[in-house]
Amino acid sequence: MAESAVSLVVDRLLSLLTQEVKLLEGVRDELVDVKDELEVIRAFLKDADSKAEKEGIGEGVKALVNQIREEAHRIEDVIDDYVLHVATPPDYRRLGIASQIKDIKSSLLKIKNRSQTFNFISSNEGASCSSSSNAGRGLMHHPRLSSLFCEEAELVGIDSRRDELISYLVSGVSQRKVIAVVGVGGVGKTTLAKKVYDNHRVIEHFSYHAWITVSHSYDKTELLRSMLKGFYKAKNEPFPDKIVKMEKDEELIGEIREKLRQERYFVVFDDVWEIGFWGNMELALLDHDNGSRILATTRNEAAARFCKGSSSVHVHRIDPLPQKEAWELFCKKAFRFQSQGQCPKDLEELSHEIVRRCGGLPLAIVAVSGLLAVKEKSVQEWKKVIGGLGGSAMTSDPYINNVTSILSLSYGDLPYHLKSCFLYFGMFPEDFSIKRRRIIQLWVANGLVEEQPGMTLEEVGEEYFIELICRSLVQVDEVGVKGVPKTCRVHDMVLEVILSKSEELSLCHVSSSCLTFEGIARHLSISNRGSNPPKSSTRSQTRSIMVFDKAMLQKATVRVIFAKFKLLTSLDFEDCPIDHLPKELGNLLHLRYLNLRNTDVEELPRSIGKLHNLESLDLRFSLVKELPVEISDFPKLKHLLAHGGYATGLKIKGSFKHLEFLQTLFTIKVEDDVSFLNDGLQVLTKTRKFGICNLKREQGGYLCTVLEKMTSLQSLLVYSVNHQVEILDLESEFSPPIQLQSLWLGGQLDRLPNWISKLHNLSKLILSYSNLMEDSVEVLQALPNLKSLVLFWAYNGERMHFEGGGFQKLKYLYLAGLDYLNEMLIDEGALPLLERLQIGPCPMLEEVPSGLQNLRCLEVLSFAWMTNEFNQRWSQQESQISRHVRIHRSDGTYDPDDKASIRAWEERKFGASKHWFG
Repeated sequence: MAESAVSLVVDRLLSLLTQEVKLLEGVRDELVDVKDELEVIRAFLKDADSKAEKEGIGEGVKALVNQIREEAHRIEDVIDDYVLHVATPPDYRRLGIASQIKDIKSSLLKIKNRSQTFNFISSNEGASCSSSSNAGRGLMHHPRLSSLFCEEAELVGIDSRRDELISYLVSGVSQRKVIAVVGVGGVGKTTLAKKVYDNHRVIEHFSYHAWITVSHSYDKTELLRSMLKGFYKAKNEPFPDKIVKMEKDEELIGEIREKLRQERYFVVFDDVWEIGFWGNMELALLDHDNGSRILATTRNEAAARFCKGSSSVHVHRIDPLPQKEAWELFCKKAFRFQSQGQCPKDLEELSHEIVRRCGGLPLAIVAVSGLLAVKEKSVQEWKKVIGGLGGSAMTSDPYINNVTSILSLSYGDLPYHLKSCFLYFGMFPEDFSIKRRRIIQLWVANGLVEEQPGMTLEEVGEEYFIELICRSLVQVDEVGVKGVPKTCRVHDMVLEVILSKSEELSLCHVSSSCLTFEGIARHLSISNRGSNPPKSSTRSQTRSIMVFDKAMLQKATVRVIFAKFKLLTSLDFEDCPIDHLPKELGNLLHLRYLNLRNTDVEELPRSIGKLHNLESLDLRFSLVKELPVEISDFPKLKHLLAHGGYATGLKIKGSFKHLEFLQTLFTIKVEDDVSFLNDGLQVLTKTRKFGICNLKREQGGYLCTVLEKMTSLQSLLVYSVNHQVEILDLESEFSPPIQLQSLWLGGQLDRLPNWISKLHNLSKLILSYSNLMEDSVEVLQALPNLKSLVLFWAYNGERMHFEGGGFQKLKYLYLAGLDYLNEMLIDEGALPLLERLQIGPCPMLEEVPSGLQNLRCLEVLSFAWMTNEFNQRWSQQESQISRHVRIHRSDGTYDPDDKASIRAWEERKFGASKHWFG
């Protein structure tokens, strides 16, 4: 990591020395000397960084590496401070820059002299399976993707445990029962509980169900609110605003009791630590004597038995895996890409020793086998791993120390460019669901991603992300339609290792405030679960701040952020109830990333125009409707995201002439002035994701001209000005971008545009209010890579026929608002991979679709707002057709006189398009 920090600073120095920045007399020469010294020191660092992670190496090596990293950060601060003051003359503090640089130069000379006593040599050791070796491959073509995201059902020995727990849930006494899954950290409690929770028998047995993550430090009010969210989600009902605003526990408890009434419920409390936790929850979860169940996972059996005073309790202890099952799991993971999952003969003895040291803990086995999966299959490499485990792992608690030892070893084995990226996960709270795009953009903004020829920094960052998943250090949380992970998590024990390393390196710190904390860490996370100041500190300035405080931020905290931390490169307020940004925002001249997603901010200060280094601005689901004209002069802006729903966009004043580097522009609002399309968007040739709304019919041709120049475009949304009436005219002689993968068209179509049939890479298609007829289905079913199709009030045909051989890769099909449909046919061989089918409202459809039994991969089947006649026929056929379907839901009955309910359902499903496009 020190080598990464030095490389970053060398690049910054080169940039500064080659730019036309007015340097004070003597400063240029001193900076050249510093650059030269850093380049010499960099030659020592790969070997030093590697040695510093290995057990038995003296503390002197670690201290030396830390000193180098500190000086690298310090010189970066001096450079940025200098640039800051050059930009805001007159400033007499500039005169002290030269003396600071001389001091740093002197420190570097001393470090270089000390480093020579360790006889370091330049080395590439530890960089095996670097994602940089795969440069240019791209995320979508990663050869491991097909095996990476298989569910953890691969964990051996889980089926019998799952079935046993399910029997406790769906049978037995009618009184409320608590099932406690107890075991040490890393033994697989959460994985087992999730398999039970997602099982179709469980889903069908209980009217309401909710999954609640508890962890060490929990907020009772938020847990109660999360429980209610789960109950509403189980019924596909909108979550009322009044509950969002409730702050009193007794109000939330009352809502839960009213919601459940006499209904049978199932609630999972994952990762319970506190003995008195149940006392905080039992008032809400009444015993209706109807077979309701609660499942809790915990490392503390005393916490499980505490429930006995008011409930029947069954303790289900999970022990570490026996040797046979541990070996099976190890081989599946370590050799998943070679040897057909079998251990080569020459590695068997060493592999058995590695498995033995894992103590039967699945987390440890998965971690160490993930490490080995990316290494050369040789005796030498296997011996290095055993040597890294050492003998101290079996002291104190043999299980916990063993896992910690293995996770630390996995961290030490990471290539240099991945270590800082991995530790950045420490900025997020425990059990937090982390968006892939968010973490990658934060890496980029903080200079943690190395440039690779032929790739954007975001593409390189996605390679890093996949590499961490390969090594089982990051767990996939949610997978998108394209088979790519959308969100991820880190296990709480992995997070402990991250936070420990971060504190040692003064890299990341989680705090409850920033009022008194300055110079404590390179990156600062502010959370109501934050800790006291760490023991270690840094001479360098804080460069990134993330805020996770759900309560209204104090204005003093906001003022401090903008007053104290003037060298920030990233600032993230996502989901915080902040409603104002001060004009001092314009003082953060080095800011590259600003995230205001889902905040209450209504207006951006005009001082934002000073942020000429800004690369990413996220305003999605904020209250900002218009950008100041100054935003058009951002020469480095790459990502501008702003929308509050599927047909809403951001009004932008000014020109786009300086925004030629934009990769993401989603979504903007078209004005009456045609020049906005004819000239204003012509520079956007590098755009990959583009959304535009408020389009008039006569503007369609101009838009097509713009789109033809976006040769790298992958995602496109186009909505007409009044999408239920206005024609969306995109039929002119148009050659669509061949790389287009996601497309959403909203508006009246005379017919399906011919160019859609040419989109051979299209995997996701959403059409709204499109007036399609039966011939359109014939075109769509021939698209070779289509995986997701949504028709939302978009089909006017009376008959829909899915022919054999059609939609060969489709996995998700949603048909809503098919007002004239009265017959649906599914041939044998059609939709062979379909996993999820949602239909309705369909006010004219009375017969169950013919051929549903042909959908052999179907897992989820859902009908919404269907007629009484349809529902009656379905009830007669349901037992035969849904035998192999994991989940079946029915949501409401169609009533032509109840327009308000249908409109509310429509808005709930499509109004806030967070899960539909992106």
